[in-house]
Amino acid sequence: MDDKTTKKILDALDREYGMEKEGFLFGADWQLLAAIMLSAQSTDKQVDEVLPGLWKRFPDLESVAEADLSEIEERIKSVGLYKNKAANIKKCCRQILEEFGGKVPMELDKVVTLAGVGRKTATLFLADAYGIPGVTVDTHVFRISRRIGWAQGNHPVKVEQELMQVLPREHWNRINFQLIYHGRGICTARKARCGQCILQEWCEKRL
Repeated sequence: MDDKTTKKILDALDREYGMEKEGFLFGADWQLLAAIMLSAQSTDKQVDEVLPGLWKRFPDLESVAEADLSEIEERIKSVGLYKNKAANIKKCCRQILEEFGGKVPMELDKVVTLAGVGRKTATLFLADAYGIPGVTVDTHVFRISRRIGWAQGNHPVKVEQELMQVLPREHWNRINFQLIYHGRGICTARKARCGQCILQEWCEKRL
């Protein structure tokens, strides 16, 4: 795919889904990281519903790190995989306090050392918290990038590398939420609704 076609696709995504995404409720960097961790295999709506009560009860890193695990679980039990997430968030907050002086680091290789934080979560956090350019490859980005011909890799890290070559740097941070919205509503995993797709003109339909 040439640069001209890629630009047309990106312009269409900007028009359809905007250039700014709605964010989670947070006041500190660690709260944003925790919210992103909670969002894995859960809906944004589920996460949004638990955050006000969670932050009210645990307003700082110390309160999370010292909390009884059962109390964290109780606050987030409506979110998928809540037991694992509660354990990881508690440990993660302790690590941030003890290893990073109370501030989530700005380097990818350091963020991924935190409990429950993989490359996808770390890249998304760095983009949202610090504006550090990065391509976050979740299941929607992985699927759609391959379908339209931007990538051919069979692993998220490979697709990430391919997209960083194809996409202009200024679009890296928003491609994730744009393709998430597109993947949820149109280019779904079960069946692509090609007749309703704003990208149909340029899609190579690589299933």
